[in-house]
Amino acid sequence: MDQAELTTEQVLSRDIPWETYMSTKLISSTSLQLLRRYDHRSESHRAQLLDDDGPSYVRVFVRVLRDIFKEDTVEYVLALIDEMLAANPKRGRLFHDSTLADEDTYEPFLSETRHTHMTGFCIEYPVICFSNWVLNKLNTLVYVHSDSYQLLWKGNWFIQEKSCKILALIVSVRPKNQNGVVSNGDASDGKKPFTTIDDVLIGLVKWLCEQLKKPFHPTRGVPTAINCLSTLLKEPVVRSSFVQADGVKLLVPLISPASTQQSIQLLYETCLCIWLLSYYEPAIEYLATSRTLPRLIDVVKSSTKEKVVRVIVLTLKNLMSKGTLGAQMVDLQLPQVVQSLKAQAWSDEDLLEALNSLEEGLKDNIKKLSSFDMYKQEVLLGHLDWSPMHKDPIFWRENITNFEENDFQIPRVLITILDTSSDPRTLAVACYDISQFIQHHPAGRIIVTDLKAKERVMKLMNHENAEVTKNALLCIQRLFLGAKYASFLQV
Repeated sequence: MDQAELTTEQVLSRDIPWETYMSTKLISSTSLQLLRRYDHRSESHRAQLLDDDGPSYVRVFVRVLRDIFKEDTVEYVLALIDEMLAANPKRGRLFHDSTLADEDTYEPFLSETRHTHMTGFCIEYPVICFSNWVLNKLNTLVYVHSDSYQLLWKGNWFIQEKSCKILALIVSVRPKNQNGVVSNGDASDGKKPFTTIDDVLIGLVKWLCEQLKKPFHPTRGVPTAINCLSTLLKEPVVRSSFVQADGVKLLVPLISPASTQQSIQLLYETCLCIWLLSYYEPAIEYLATSRTLPRLIDVVKSSTKEKVVRVIVLTLKNLMSKGTLGAQMVDLQLPQVVQSLKAQAWSDEDLLEALNSLEEGLKDNIKKLSSFDMYKQEVLLGHLDWSPMHKDPIFWRENITNFEENDFQIPRVLITILDTSSDPRTLAVACYDISQFIQHHPAGRIIVTDLKAKERVMKLMNHENAEVTKNALLCIQRLFLGAKYASFLQV
């Protein structure tokens, strides 16, 4: 059977030759007793065993994964651990029990070297000499090779997926006082240092990014990676490593409207990742310059899933005060989207509160965006867009005298833009703003005529872009008609 399509139930139906492993010293007699007591028992019986002596079973599972390479057995033990944690995720704390202080519980998943013991010997690589009988036995139990063997990287898909899920869970439930230097205790007596928490987290991030780039499984690789990331991005080390690995850009294409239940869950967990990253400044820098914001707004417009809407609204609320993101949200018509969302019947009070908070924040942004200083900065940079102040009558009424500053500097720059810019949007906005100056300033028509704007605007009436010709026509009409009649013209 294709390992990628294996199920936990199929794996757990196997009979593992534990007695043979003991006879070749791959497991101890104590481990055999524990495994026989646990193996193929009812869920309630296993639960009782874990309640009574959970750390002992964890120790046995970890040692089997460390010492035995036989794929069927590795899959089996991973399935046992996964089943145990799925029934009660709090059991992940068993891996951090004080009685396991001498056990590196992460080693089988990430260690560069794995070894085992047999008949008192440590199996070294390469194997130099064993009797034919021992070699035959060994070949039925383990794969002997000279490469390092990391479950997270070198197993089949079943092994990789289970390893990722197990690692993510046991890391997420570790004691809060664990300092990140070691996993469960301190290595001593000159032994090899234990796998650190940072080692585990960085190793997981590397594997997760690889799944997002080139999924090991065509349909489950990406969902598995996103599911684990949505848990792990709470960790500062994971956020830092993920951003350094350029992982944020791998999330953006996944933010798109979803219809099926599976795709909705993937979308939700992707947005959850973005929300977690919205608390991390280096990630925000990337979010601000990518297509993240328009994609989030496109999704929230059409989504009917409350949990998806909630996490996006909370993300937008976090991002609103960061740099120019608030201005971008206004440009993307988010205030209107929020109004539409508020009109819908949501049962989640936190969502309604977040929508109200987002709405207030957007109003504040609109006020800031309508200031003349912001407008002046935009004009002087020479890159114009339809930001709110351009079509806000209040802005023009309250700021029209500011256009007289520095010998009408802003009208002069707007007219210069008509000659120098090749961007259709900039040309259209410049024509519109000149028409607004003509309409609202008492001497607007005379000033614009003296600055020789008429010829430049008329040239643009033949522009290939419809938006440019439309606003050039409006400007010429206001220039010829004067303020008395220009107020009747509509865009």
